[in-house]
Amino acid sequence: MRKLSKPSDLPGVVFMLCVSSVRDKLLKARFTRVKSDIEAAAAKYEMAATTTALHTLPVEKDVAGVVTKDEMESLYKGRMVKGQGRVIYDKLMMLPANGICPLCGHRTVSTLDHHLPKAMFPSLAVTPINLVPACGDCNKAKLEERPATPQEQTFHPYFDDFGRDRWLHADVVQDSPPTVRFFVQPPANWPPLWGARAQHHFATLKLGVLYASQAGQELANIRHHLMTLSVLGGTAAVQKHLTEQAISRELANPNSWQTAMYRALSTSAWFCADGFAKIPQAGS
Repeated sequence: MRKLSKPSDLPGVVFMLCVSSVRDKLLKARFTRVKSDIEAAAAKYEMAATTTALHTLPVEKDVAGVVTKDEMESLYKGRMVKGQGRVIYDKLMMLPANGICPLCGHRTVSTLDHHLPKAMFPSLAVTPINLVPACGDCNKAKLEERPATPQEQTFHPYFDDFGRDRWLHADVVQDSPPTVRFFVQPPANWPPLWGARAQHHFATLKLGVLYASQAGQELANIRHHLMTLSVLGGTAAVQKHLTEQAISRELANPNSWQTAMYRALSTSAWFCADGFAKIPQAGS
């Protein structure tokens, strides 16, 4: 979960930019009539997002009884993804550092996710603060999710900042081959709501499965090096190396799956002694 700078583009300006290329005069006139409604909806959304109250926003059938849900979805697809609003789309896509999805912190950004689905909140279909750059898998995992309680609100990169406290942890499953299990453990100083939201986000996006898969590949990659270290310096050398790797990764991101994995490996006496030798060799 990575914080992003909140978009500064005004919702009404972005909406009218998308509307500007609509050729149907009657449709364009109806869009123009609801500009103030779009701005009002964006203001309510921002207030709710700031106070962890997105679950209180009522589902919409249309925009002010003037513009339909389908017309707003078409405006997004035809005028923002492809049309005049594409400049805003591209600007939002560039927000994450190194193009990494802020929802999973691992995969590459490939789309914009409507934090509140446009099918339920058509007035927010082209509102920048409701459009979050994300990877395709995170976007699909959220689908048409609408929070029913404060605890069910997934992380919002523009409004949420859980700081640099460590909340993602892992442990080593002592098996052959060894595996790594990831889980959320909220810091003691966190409000209960933060912990519940982190748990919900982790489960909704199936991050445990994603990180465990990546950890399995990383274990295969480091097997040879750990075997060499063990021969040269024994268990102490293996543990020292894994600890250094954990520290390096934690300085970059305390809640990356790599940080959690290396912390777990370095503190597992079983793994450092000979558990690593149970990692399958390449091609086996």
